Amino acid sequence: MALQTLETYKRFINTDNISFGGNNFELYFEEDDFDKFADNLKKYDVEYVHPVKEHSWGQRVVRFYDPDRYIIEVGENMKEVCKRFIDCGMTPEQAAERMDVPVEYINECMQQKGIPIG
Repeated sequence: MALQTLETYKRFINTDNISFGGNNFELYFEEDDFDKFADNLKKYDVEYVHPVKEHSWGQRVVRFYDPDRYIIEVGENMKEVCKRFIDCGMTPEQAAERMDVPVEYINECMQQKGIPIG
């Protein structure tokens, strides 16, 4: 569960139109294969809160409504964000700066994924 300020939430979902009673709560999940999930989601008749977007720290997310109009957010697993940045040529220091996390976090994520750094 994530608690957000009203202003932060408005920025995350790109709207000032927050209605309490359904649009004020979301379920959050992380997905290892975010690209596959986003492609599969297109096969269904879902109403998007917003299409896939990338947050300032690099995590890609998509939000959509469930049948009861609650928001479902699916985000790219943070270890996968680290891997994506390293795979595209960033150094651990560059990835840490981009993600606004300590370089130790990047190294730990890569170690858990079995990817040697340096």
